[in-house]
Amino acid sequence: MKFVIRIAGLLILTTGVSAEVDINEWQVPFESSRPRDPFAVSESSVWFVGQRSGYLARLDTESGEFEKIELKDGSGPHNLIVSREGSVWYAGNRTALIGRYDPSDGTIEEVPMPDSRARDPHTLIFDADESHIWFTVQGGNMMGRLRLADRQVDLIESRTERSRPYGIKLAPDGSIWVALFGTHKLAHIDPETLEHVEIELPRTEARPRRLEVLQDGTVWYVDYAGGMLSRYDPRSEAFTEWLMPQGENARPYGMASDGQGRLWMVATGVQPNVFMGFDPESESFIDQTEVESGGGTIRHMHYHAPTGSVWFGADANTIGRATVEPAR
Repeated sequence: MKFVIRIAGLLILTTGVSAEVDINEWQVPFESSRPRDPFAVSESSVWFVGQRSGYLARLDTESGEFEKIELKDGSGPHNLIVSREGSVWYAGNRTALIGRYDPSDGTIEEVPMPDSRARDPHTLIFDADESHIWFTVQGGNMMGRLRLADRQVDLIESRTERSRPYGIKLAPDGSIWVALFGTHKLAHIDPETLEHVEIELPRTEARPRRLEVLQDGTVWYVDYAGGMLSRYDPRSEAFTEWLMPQGENARPYGMASDGQGRLWMVATGVQPNVFMGFDPESESFIDQTEVESGGGTIRHMHYHAPTGSVWFGADANTIGRATVEPAR
């Protein structure tokens, strides 16, 4: 294992001055509802969940109108994803299920977890052909796969106790990577056998929270505890880390990658939160933009390729869009 920390050579722009990023926010009319994890399906249509109030919602960016779908009491929806055919799938974080909302007829289907220990489905992703949903179970210390053809759920217990499986991403080769937030490890899952291995990070105090996998197979993650952006190359087993401009208390959380392979993340340890980019080619931070609402904590982000936009939800009760590339 090779390990490098790089601090010198950072391109640090003045906080609040943006070279290219334009951020817009929409105030959500449902008070103190913790809107989060937006998923854009078009230039004007964005779905998100209200974790605290228990709803699904859709924002029309052209009209500014919001559509709200109430879920059962105590659902605590944590995350959602939208299929190509329009079904909205959400994690019932407090009801131990994955739900499906059909916008065409308003029906809701619930897929319960087959094991009571899997009490809190957390973050969902599709595989490439949308035949499965892969997900994490943070408190239950598991990862899982939902087969959409017959709704079968397979659960994978983490090898490390209290490892808190958190962020999850699909690699170009179809394998699954997971950030184990409760420890200094990543998990790598074989999608066919469901076997997984754990990769120890070079610093035991590191706490990876969200991650991205680029087209070259490199795994990028934010170390929430140490204020680092980190890269792991599975081919060479080498790690490289960059200290964020805000320092060790940056608390990087929400993360996304764009069509150029650049990384975008949010420093939540400062107020207002700072949205920033990183260019792997130049190995430098390329932008810093303050979130106008303050952000509070921006937990998860979604990149919408057709519009070159990164979407996020903020504790300021807003849904935000950061335009990082020209629309395609």
